[in-house]
Amino acid sequence: MYKQQVATKEMQLALVLEKKQQLSIRNIEINVQPGADQVTIAIDTVGICGSDVHYYSHGRIGPFAVNAPMVLGHEAAGTVVKVGSEVQHLSIGDRVCMEPGVPKLNSRASRMGIYNVDPAVVFWATPPVHGCLTAQVVHHADFTYKLPPQVSFSEGALVEPFAIGMQAAVKAKLQPGDTALVIGAGTIGIMTAIAAIAGGCSKVYVSDIVAKKLEMTQYYPGLVPIDSLSEDVSARIMQETADWGVDVVFECSGANAVFSSLADYVRPGGCIVFVGMPMQPVVLDLVAIQAKELRMETVFRYANVYERAINFIASGKVDLKPLISETYNFEQSISAFERAAQARDGDVKIQIKMPGGQV
Repeated sequence: MYKQQVATKEMQLALVLEKKQQLSIRNIEINVQPGADQVTIAIDTVGICGSDVHYYSHGRIGPFAVNAPMVLGHEAAGTVVKVGSEVQHLSIGDRVCMEPGVPKLNSRASRMGIYNVDPAVVFWATPPVHGCLTAQVVHHADFTYKLPPQVSFSEGALVEPFAIGMQAAVKAKLQPGDTALVIGAGTIGIMTAIAAIAGGCSKVYVSDIVAKKLEMTQYYPGLVPIDSLSEDVSARIMQETADWGVDVVFECSGANAVFSSLADYVRPGGCIVFVGMPMQPVVLDLVAIQAKELRMETVFRYANVYERAINFIASGKVDLKPLISETYNFEQSISAFERAAQARDGDVKIQIKMPGGQV
């Protein structure tokens, strides 16, 4: 866990959520001096996540409410500029990306390898914790990862959402040649579909009610789009699998109406992985699930997959660059959030380039 230290704060230019629907670019006090097991990172690129937009639009997510000004952002990459005295694997000048949630390293959850569900985890841009849309941040070295030379800062800032897809693929226990259905072609749905292909699936169907979102599948061999507004998804799946069903369904939409029919798509003995988070309680046809003895898995963020995600990107087997819809300069970051809040059909990931960021 973090060693006790006296934080040294400095004024840093940041994108600050003052309150619901009110953003400002201004100086705010941020700790920039690393403790013994920490590093200071000059931020280069930050992606806008759906949770950032939700805090901006609604001021809260569940019990986490923005009651004081908060710096947004948790998908980031940058350069190490200061290193704590006990850090051995990182040096000044290293290009890195950061896993934004830091647990207590000696907690029961961490010792079990499920640190993502440690109740004491400290996660960027989750009230009252500041995020990384600022010039510099301090972060625990154990959750800071070197980027290979061939991985850009923009790709490094995509590791965080890709890690969710990786976590979903791990929880599914995929085997070579499996088939899958991803419901929901938003950012996390596409990331999950890409991770499923990388994890061994021979074919991944991706369904959505918005045809424009499905266009992203054209960049990835093995992804098959299904427009669920114009086509019966269950009929299509059964036709293509000889009335057997796919091995795995990844529910990534969070749409309440989808949950009652999930068992229709899965083969007997298959698996449903719940990735999307519905806003309200949902209805499951438990008897249909029992009758097929389906396995059910849930995903909350990720654990122990960051390095594997980076390695996939570095290998060239996973190309996330087509997912970057547009990059804004930091001085345009309020406009970037306004666009993200519009949830345009063709947008996947909007990123912000910080001042002084390297190309």
